[in-house]
Formats: sequence, structure tokens, C-alpha cells
Amino acid sequence: MTVLDVGELDFEREVIERSRALPVVVDFWAEWCGPCRQLGPLLEQAAAEREGEVVLAKLDTDANQALAQAFGIQGIPAVKAFKDARVVDEFVGAQGREAVQRFFDGLLPSEADVLVDGGSEEDLRHALELQPGRPDAAVALARILIERGEHEEALELLEGVEGSLRADGLAARLRLRSQGLFPEALGALDDGDLEAGTGLLLDSLPAARDRAEEIRRVIVGELDTIDPQSPLASTTRRRLAAALY
Repeated sequence: MTVLDVGELDFEREVIERSRALPVVVDFWAEWCGPCRQLGPLLEQAAAEREGEVVLAKLDTDANQALAQAFGIQGIPAVKAFKDARVVDEFVGAQGREAVQRFFDGLLPSEADVLVDGGSEEDLRHALELQPGRPDAAVALARILIERGEHEEALELLEGVEGSLRADGLAARLRLRSQGLFPEALGALDDGDLEAGTGLLLDSLPAARDRAEEIRRVIVGELDTIDPQSPLASTTRRRLAAALY
């Protein structure tokens, strides 16, 4: 197993950018630090056992004081895990073998994560057995059911999900469709034309105040699928706020 020695010149490339593909665990240490020498072998063992799934990097805080300061290092050993270019977990001080193993395990995809990535109906149903109400699995499975015309099962599935804008929006679409409302707008959304679909829903709001909450859920759910900084998202949010408030 290769342990990366990183510093100010290559931290961006070796840690930040690399973490977009694999988790990178950074050990902030120094030569004089006794607890660092105790923790180091445990980190190396854990990384070696997960070779190809996680990368271990070591940063000498004495030689890279600006980086240590930038990441708020006040005591060592300090360990930070990076995924998708950001810190997702960390700890300070020497830890035992079991704690280190749990730390590394927390960075790897769970069985349910792997199943959701698989994306088949069987995989998604199994993922929901492992994690009932998991939003990404429920939304993906609901879309498969909707394609088959099994709208009632899809709606029941989505209504069991909490805290998901996408699930709420898709459930609202199904309820509106079951009432025969806004067929042109919902058809546009079915075809992937978000701009036309949301625009038509916004146009319908003044004459459909009794359906305003369902329309809002549909639009907010669709916006959650695109870049929130995009012109379409910004314009749609402004129009929705103006129409509702």
C-alpha cells in the first residue's frame, strides 16, 4: 500500500481532487509527537485492508504550518477524511484499533449504497428492505413503477418517505395526475422538459389556488434535480415566490 506524503504544493491535487474519486484520509502529524507514532500504524493497517477503496495521506504539520492553520489543526494527531472535495469526518488524538476501523468503514459505501447504484428494480427493493424510506431508492423505484403505469404503488411508496423534496414532488405529481389536472404541464415534465412543465404550472396558479400546495411541491421537487444556481432555477424560484406570497 502506498501512503502519500503531501504538502502545500500538492495538497490540492493529491487530496482535494483525488477525493472526488476515492475517500482520502489525511493524518496531520509531526515527528516529535508520540501519540502520532502510535496512531500511524493503525491508520496504515486500516488503509491497507481497504486498498483501492480509500487513500491515506500524511501531512507534517511542522513543515506545512499554513495548511495546518487553514484546517484548524490545534492538536495532533488530527485525522480528517475528505470526500467530494470536502471534509466529511474527523477526529483528534490517538484512537484504538476498533475506533480507527469504524472510522474507515464509515467512509465506504454501505450495502444499500451499492444496491442503489445498481439501479435495478430488484436492487432498489432490496435497498429499501435494508433502509426503509431511503429517499433515493424510493424515488428511483417509484419512477420504474410509474413507467409501468403502477401509479398507486408508486404513490404509496413515496408517501412513506420523509424529508425528501424529490419524493414529495413526485407524489404530488401523481396525486394531480390521478385527478386529471394539468395534463399538459405534467406531460412536459414526463418528457423531461422542466422549463415548459414548471412554466405551465406557474401559469395555472392564479386560477388554481386550491391546488397551490401540490403545485408548489411539484415545482420544488423538480428544482431539486438541477443546479440551484442555474438561471432556470433562479427564475422559477422567483416566479413561484411571487405567485404564492
